[in-house]
Amino acid sequence: MKKYNPYTLPPWLRNARLICKQFIIPFSVFQGIRTILLPTTFDVLLLTLFIGLALAIYFDWI
Repeated sequence: MKKYNPYTLPPWLRNARLICKQFIIPFSVFQGIRTILLPTTFDVLLLTLFIGLALAIYFDWI
């Protein structure tokens, strides 16, 4: 398995990753509050997606 190196990515993809890293936690918190107050299937799936994306970004899986 190849070692992940974020510096080998194109500059536009590195910028997109940094922007996502900056905004994913506030979006996840907002979605978590919304899911607690008004739970729908879509809200639960979106919260799961946000949490998965946050974990992937912060643990450098993507």
